[in-house]
Amino acid sequence: MKQRAMKKKTSKGSILLPALLCTLLWGSAFPSVKSGYALFGIGDDPFSKLFFAGWRFMLAGVLVLIVYIVLYRKPFLPNRHMWRGILVLGLVQTTLQYVFFYIGLSHTTGVKGSVLTATTTFLSVLISHFLFPNDRLNRYKVVGCVLGFEGVILISMGSGDLFTGGIVWNGEGFMILSAAAAAIGAVISKLVARGAEPMVITGWQLFFGGAVLLVAGTAGGGHFTSTSPQAFALLGYMIFLSATAFTVWTILLKKHPVGKVTVYNFLVPVFGSLMSGLVLGEDVFTGRNIVSLLFVCAGIILVNLRTDSRSSEKRKLTKTKNEAIG
Repeated sequence: MKQRAMKKKTSKGSILLPALLCTLLWGSAFPSVKSGYALFGIGDDPFSKLFFAGWRFMLAGVLVLIVYIVLYRKPFLPNRHMWRGILVLGLVQTTLQYVFFYIGLSHTTGVKGSVLTATTTFLSVLISHFLFPNDRLNRYKVVGCVLGFEGVILISMGSGDLFTGGIVWNGEGFMILSAAAAAIGAVISKLVARGAEPMVITGWQLFFGGAVLLVAGTAGGGHFTSTSPQAFALLGYMIFLSATAFTVWTILLKKHPVGKVTVYNFLVPVFGSLMSGLVLGEDVFTGRNIVSLLFVCAGIILVNLRTDSRSSEKRKLTKTKNEAIG
């Protein structure tokens, strides 16, 4: 019993700190992107925003592949039949998602953006219900989705009404579309990554998706209006945060049950909101922001809670059967 308790405690500890690191890094992306616009002199030109995003994700993909080679000392090229899936994943999960993200975030606050991005979790749950027989909706997921979408609607309304202009179509609207692209990308990733190394898939999809963003931005005349050591240091940090968070998260998912890892996603909007307030000086602690954030966090915890609980029940049932057979 003592050994089992120690093992359980070690397992929780081995998830907590890396998960905190990942969610903190992803949360810091919101003020980082907005700060990058100022440091690189990027105004309202959408192609310069894509140019900025392209460099970040293409180089992050290269860094993930380098880390994979160093950690595992294996070939970093996937099987030939997987290239099509990787390209589709890169176009959806990186290119499409961050076209909407980078443009949308420039027309809304970091606090709103971080909460709206959490829509990915709830959309993924709904999509998975129709595509994967072992990932159906249950009452916990339904309640979690309802709470989450209520939080999203609440923060999207701003000071106006949802149906009379509360949502800025290229601000909050684009952030929701970004979350939808991420949710679709998560499903594609689940299909593409079967039997493959997740870090290899992640590295190549980031590289290809980022390259498309960079080419599109360059073709449209996107560029950096101003540069400085601080600007390039920020870009370097954003490359590091993407590569590190994706790598650590992938390792966590490989070593631990999915439900025990993904439950920490509720911290992304928390860190995103707090850091937007700290770095950008945004007003975080309004009644509307706090209530919507609580709804979204509770929703994310609920949609993951039942999965983990059910996995535990299955393990107990299997153990009971084995003991009965023995």
